[in-house]
Amino acid sequence: MKKTQTKAFANLICSLLLLIFEVWAYVETTGFRVHKRAFVQPATFPQIMICGMFIFTVILFLQSLLKVTRGMKPEDPDNELSPSINPFTHRGVAAAMFVVVLCVLYTYLFDKLGYVLDSACISIIIMYLIGKRDLKVIIPISIIVPLIMWFVFYKLLTVNIPMGVLQPLRELVDKL
Repeated sequence: MKKTQTKAFANLICSLLLLIFEVWAYVETTGFRVHKRAFVQPATFPQIMICGMFIFTVILFLQSLLKVTRGMKPEDPDNELSPSINPFTHRGVAAAMFVVVLCVLYTYLFDKLGYVLDSACISIIIMYLIGKRDLKVIIPISIIVPLIMWFVFYKLLTVNIPMGVLQPLRELVDKL
């Protein structure tokens, strides 16, 4: 079997892609707004998480690089044939890619539709995907949970979350 068909080589390629993504994500966080009187800035938590991911990705990269360049023992699990990530032949990969598309769509529609409506729509889709088919349960839960979460963050924690087309709901809650 070729080295390029092993799990070690697949880990090497994935770690390189992750490193590129992590560097990009860290650079993006440097553009976050800075609050003068706040000790913890909006970029602090994402930067800590990205640094942690970066450390583990570098470890994966180095391990994979050593295994690919120096060779592996036949009984090494990373010496096995790498599974296919072709979405046309592997249903789990296709589902994962669909969820990634949903996440991108969620972030794109967040300001336009607002948190509650956007979260309700995505929740309905995800519940359907995981096998929940009872609309009498899916729809109320998908609407009530984001509403409660919004209320907790907006009223109790004073976090301003976009409401999009449901802006009149925020104004109604402000009057209470």
